[in-house]
Amino acid sequence: MNSPLALRDSIDWGFLALILIILSLGMVMLTSASISVADESAGSPFYYLIQQSVAVAIGAAAGVFILRTPTELWFRLSAVLVAVALLLLVLVLVPGIGREVNGATRWLNVAGVNVQVSEPARLAVLMYMSGYAVRHRDAISFSLKGFLRPMLLVGLVCALLLAEPDFGATFVMLLICMSVLFMAGAQLRHFLLLSAGVGAFLSVAILSAPYRVQRLMGFQNPWDDPFGSGFQLTQSLIAIGSGKWFGVGLGNSVQKLFYLPEAHTDFVFAVIAEELGLAGTIGLIALFGLLVWRGLKISMVAAGLERYYQAYLAFGIAVWHGAQVFINLGVNMGILPTKGLTLPLVSYGRSSLIVTLIALALLLRIDIENRDPALHKKKARVSKRKTRRRQR
Repeated sequence: MNSPLALRDSIDWGFLALILIILSLGMVMLTSASISVADESAGSPFYYLIQQSVAVAIGAAAGVFILRTPTELWFRLSAVLVAVALLLLVLVLVPGIGREVNGATRWLNVAGVNVQVSEPARLAVLMYMSGYAVRHRDAISFSLKGFLRPMLLVGLVCALLLAEPDFGATFVMLLICMSVLFMAGAQLRHFLLLSAGVGAFLSVAILSAPYRVQRLMGFQNPWDDPFGSGFQLTQSLIAIGSGKWFGVGLGNSVQKLFYLPEAHTDFVFAVIAEELGLAGTIGLIALFGLLVWRGLKISMVAAGLERYYQAYLAFGIAVWHGAQVFINLGVNMGILPTKGLTLPLVSYGRSSLIVTLIALALLLRIDIENRDPALHKKKARVSKRKTRRRQR
């Protein structure tokens, strides 16, 4: 583990500041979006802010531990972590253990706190896939069997997620794992074959559930049923349109006053658009764009140092958060059907926030290790040996 002095000297303070800026903006907008519903439902206007602050504290403590722990440890423990994730996904489906909310059984009650198990499971599966990609790079590159073998585990995880049901988490899980395999050198024809299979699997999952079909049809023209299946989306579009260029002002949203359901969770972006306008939303999207770009850059540096586990892990984290931001914004703007995916670092959701902070701490840790002069010297020595061999 690094000493506090070493961490202080090697950490990317600009990247950390970017994370804190998005998190701070998220806390402000969460408070604004939830203040009325919190006062009505919990008797305290700052109830959700307090709950989210507890999650920030837990996530920050876990993040400090991650920053001080070599990523090689997670590589060695990846099989154990994914086994724990599978256990949690099974437990949540056991009657009397899993907690049901709005018809979905996605939560376990741990010490009085509801934990959405799909969040830690996503990170654990990503760690496992990154480790598998390192151990079986040749098999992934040249063998269809080696390429498809890890997808059996992913398929089991997705089946458990769909049983909750949680289609949004399933889609993101598949996207992350396929991205890691593609980066690990999978052949294009194998990747296209897998993509076709995944597309067919997701289509069957949609068509087999009437409520998913209703969502799919409803988002195409929500104004056909503005007080039924299209209510949430129409209210979101009204909020976004009301913001115009510079918004109605912080705290002045009308749609959050019991018109827009889930204004502090899945649809917090609509409140941001209403209060901060197009200028504010462009600024937020730019911040997320920088976050994803920095994650991809960290991955590229790690790959250049032949630290492939770290490269795949960083790439997966970047794809994960980029996809989740895109899907959340797409749902709010009516580009995509409704999904239960939060806006990272902004939406209310304690499990999501804690796991997001852990994942971003992993990115910071990988970047710290990338900056280790010993790694660059080792890379230079290996390159010289390879050059000498070629010259012979």
